[in-house]
Amino acid sequence: MNIRFEESFIDSLALKLEYIAKDNPNAARKFKNDLIMACKDILHMPYQHRKSIYHDDENVRDMIFKGYVVIYIIEDAMVSVFALIHHEKYQ
Repeated sequence: MNIRFEESFIDSLALKLEYIAKDNPNAARKFKNDLIMACKDILHMPYQHRKSIYHDDENVRDMIFKGYVVIYIIEDAMVSVFALIHHEKYQ
């Protein structure tokens, strides 16, 4: 199984990292590294995270990460990570 980071996820992540880096560039690098590692861990058990509350599809999942939701879809031999949203925004 492979992982693909969609442009929408990359763009959202870049904006978040830019915001964090204004105050603390090291924190931005750590956030990015930790997030990428957490996303790669999805490959071991892709269904371990909850079914998405934003999509009505069993293959679309939400991974909670430090106050954010990483939304991904499981397709055959691929996990596509397509969104990074602030979790509190949607509560």
